[in-house]
Amino acid sequence: MISLLNMEALTLLKKLISNQSFSKEEDETALLIEQYFGAKNIEIERSNNNIWAKNKYFDSSKPTILLNSHHDTVKPNKGYSRDPYHAEIKDGKLFGLGSNDAGGCLVSLMSLFTYFYNQKNIKYNLILLASAEEENSGDGGIRSVISLLPEIDFAIVGEPTLMQLAIAEKGLLVLDCYAQGQAGHAAHGLGDNSIYKAMEAIKWIETYEFPKISDTLGRIKMTVTQINAGNQHNVIPATCHFVVDIRVTDQYSNREVLDIVKQHVDVEVKERSLNLNSSSISKSHDIVKAGIKLGREVYGSPTLSDQSNLNCPSLKLGPGDSHRSHTADEFIYVNEIEKGIELYIKLLEEILI
Repeated sequence: MISLLNMEALTLLKKLISNQSFSKEEDETALLIEQYFGAKNIEIERSNNNIWAKNKYFDSSKPTILLNSHHDTVKPNKGYSRDPYHAEIKDGKLFGLGSNDAGGCLVSLMSLFTYFYNQKNIKYNLILLASAEEENSGDGGIRSVISLLPEIDFAIVGEPTLMQLAIAEKGLLVLDCYAQGQAGHAAHGLGDNSIYKAMEAIKWIETYEFPKISDTLGRIKMTVTQINAGNQHNVIPATCHFVVDIRVTDQYSNREVLDIVKQHVDVEVKERSLNLNSSSISKSHDIVKAGIKLGREVYGSPTLSDQSNLNCPSLKLGPGDSHRSHTADEFIYVNEIEKGIELYIKLLEEILI
């Protein structure tokens, strides 16, 4: 059965690559996922371009595992030397946009779900969710369907981790900051320079260290990434706007970080969203212990995923390498998918049977 699953997963991934699926434009890949499950007589539910299915013998008295990955992609960058929508295997590599992030993970999790779909006496329920709008954290993605699902006890989120166990993930908080001054003529030195006020706040952002340090994710990282002020060389600007990118660890909520920043800087601070919090799962959780038993290593991931939208313990795990994501001529090794399916199954067998 596993060899058949490997072949079907590769076939489906090639089809997914060949169909454009930018965030909010995943209609064609959603249809392919529907067709995959339809051919196996697996009933699915759909909301927008999010598709999910429950195992055949779903029992509401049992705990439930969510298997989640996404089928949208970023747009191909200008560095591509090959057609990003041409799924081609060369030297053991499957090339194509979304092959690594996160098509390989998605088809592997779908294979895992299919493997256990008909089994009666497993200890957990399984829900497979192929989500949309992950790459842009869109409102029509996983956040829009979580309330439609049964209660989830924990989740496996398919992202490229080289099949190592990412037991924690940094959250994201983006701040728009506005230093307010008073316009004046530069020659007279009149006015109140908003740039200087912004510089004071930026210096605090550059040097401040949050006291609580995560065992897996280290320190919170704050970075000023954009700044804008003034439109003439001889006019002191009344307003200076700058943007701060904050990567939040599991030691703080986004709200806590926002409050600390506001307490320390003398500028107006506006958050873009508080939804993308850090996520984690305990090293003592059964799924983590099962992975360690299979020779997997644990680590903290600096990259953001749909984990940030879940309110349950979650493990990020999948075939492929995060360093290939969003790169030109993106690829995943064919044997990474095969090994991924095999390891997913072994991992779930440890806790399901």
